[in-house]
Amino acid sequence: MFKILIIDDDPIVRIALKRTLQNQGYDTTTASNGEEGIALARSITPALIICDWMMAKLDGIEVCRRIKADPELATTFFILLTAKGAARGEEKDRVLGLDAGADEFVSKPIEMNELKARVRAGLRLHQLNQDLQTQKQALEQLNQSLQTQKQILEAELAEAADYVRSLLPSPMEGTVTTESLFIPSAQLGGDCFDYYWLDDERLAIYLMDVSGHGVGSALLSVSVLNVLRSQSLPNTNFSQPKEVLYALNQAFPMSHHNDKYFTIWYGVYDCSKRHLIYASAGHPPAVLLSGIDTTDMSVKQLSSLNLPIGFVPNVEFEDVTVEISAHSSLYIFSDGAYEIHQPNGQLWGINAFIELLIKCSTEQTTQLQQVFAEILSLNTQENLADDLSLLKVSFG
Repeated sequence: MFKILIIDDDPIVRIALKRTLQNQGYDTTTASNGEEGIALARSITPALIICDWMMAKLDGIEVCRRIKADPELATTFFILLTAKGAARGEEKDRVLGLDAGADEFVSKPIEMNELKARVRAGLRLHQLNQDLQTQKQALEQLNQSLQTQKQILEAELAEAADYVRSLLPSPMEGTVTTESLFIPSAQLGGDCFDYYWLDDERLAIYLMDVSGHGVGSALLSVSVLNVLRSQSLPNTNFSQPKEVLYALNQAFPMSHHNDKYFTIWYGVYDCSKRHLIYASAGHPPAVLLSGIDTTDMSVKQLSSLNLPIGFVPNVEFEDVTVEISAHSSLYIFSDGAYEIHQPNGQLWGINAFIELLIKCSTEQTTQLQQVFAEILSLNTQENLADDLSLLKVSFG
């Protein structure tokens, strides 16, 4: 039930208005002067106030100003009762009332049907305002809830990203050394790599790139990493890359992993024979650089034309063997290393990326952070468009 407050120093007007409005079903309270009316308004918080303009001590204009200045009462609909404003020359009095915050005027003598209509209209506006305030509060609460959920999600994603990074291998030292870059385009990406000794002589090396980004891609890449690291693919010789890729293709069909597939370059280096056997499934070619200066630098792209893992079952993969000479470095990378948008709108490309690797190698500045700095200088976007992983393996 709406609460209405009547403020008027004329007791007959108070009684008439109270009876009329109570008969309309409103909860009606009266006050005989402005000070009493303001105190009552702060106590009961009415939806609508009807106040006489001309009263002793505190007139209706001042009552209206004080009511509208109170944050708890600012949206209360305020009707001024006045004999003013009826004449054409007294528009300035209406302007004075509007400036004080009055929402409506009713002239005396009061026509009750008109008053009831104006009260109904005022209460509709008050209710609309209340509804808007309720919706605003609900939106603010929803926004606060979303912000909290966002913060929780960001914290969980950061924790997951830290977990993925913790799974990546530490740099290798000795006759074979490694250096790596792992830069997801978002907090979680689909790139992953690993290297580990299968036995005293043979080192397994691979780098993979799952389609898409985010949690789903990261989960698939971690699953593959765990399967390879634990060597849990059945009936698979992990020193034979083609067998590994075949087993992965059977174990990870894209129809079972939300239509996600992945590319992978997998190789095994034999220290005693100094040869590298590898196979690739839809992955960019690895690059083998041999030599110490431009006069004897050899560049080989190690690739094979096979489908990514998960596309179709029973794909046969091929092994390729290369000799590893002294002063050789192997670079394995995802396509995010060279698919860089340039200011002219074109992609940088793999050939330009290989030229950068050769340039850095001949200048003996092949630290991968320097390579990454060159890539960033070419990128026109705020973030990389794709995950970037780059693994360098140097053979002593």
